[in-house]
Amino acid sequence: QAGGDVFSSFFGGFGFGFGGGHRQGQHETPRGADVLLEVLVTLEELYVGMCETMDEFVVIFVVSGEFVEFLRAKPVYKETSGTRKCRCSSKMVTRQLGPGQFQMFPEEVCESCPNKRLVIEERTLEFEVEPGMSDGQQYRFNGEGEPHIDGDPGDFIVQIQTNKHLVYERRDHNLFTNISITLRDALTGFRMNLTHLDGHIVSIVKETVTAHGDIMTITNEGMPFYDHFTRRGNLLVTFEIEFPEKTFTPSESDSIVSLLGQNSQQAAYNGL
Repeated sequence: QAGGDVFSSFFGGFGFGFGGGHRQGQHETPRGADVLLEVLVTLEELYVGMCETMDEFVVIFVVSGEFVEFLRAKPVYKETSGTRKCRCSSKMVTRQLGPGQFQMFPEEVCESCPNKRLVIEERTLEFEVEPGMSDGQQYRFNGEGEPHIDGDPGDFIVQIQTNKHLVYERRDHNLFTNISITLRDALTGFRMNLTHLDGHIVSIVKETVTAHGDIMTITNEGMPFYDHFTRRGNLLVTFEIEFPEKTFTPSESDSIVSLLGQNSQQAAYNGL
């Protein structure tokens, strides 16, 4: 028997990988690199599902209704004349050096594949900015990333990045905002209109005393749920009191004390 067959007959069943009995592993198909693109959107766009025109990276964004079209210049491998070595792998082979003498050697094994060259193709990809999408959320275009000469292309990944808003802050499905009021408003009550992200008006009404740091929860005025557009989080409003800067005269101070009906009292406590 040939050297490889001898070792195969003795050891092949035990998976030692000698000669013709070497173990055939499952080789994963190689992939090209993924391409990650961060798309800047506003909180308003994540609330209603719209998007502005943007220019960045290797794509051009075209807004069409609630969709964003990406015109991507994608490198693609195309077959050309000639052949090349491909899908090379290293395996161990056993050779007989003499009577009863065998030695293992590494050997590179390659296939013959057609030559390939890189060409640039324009691809139009369409992406919808849906209501309720979250910061960092990704949308994957399979096979639209960087190519691999002997494998599959990677993916093109769009990642949402939210611009900081001047009025609202998003935390999960809830929205937060701060409203500054005067001491007069805090003591006597007030009424105001707050413009929401889609332009509708939220009425804020306080008819009782408002303390500094009080929080008002307005249900169903937060962000929509991505998987259930009709559900919404809450809007939480924190009130901050702006105290007057003027110095009161003794007579004015006495009038304030008389009106409030409070005694002077202080207390230290751990508020953290």
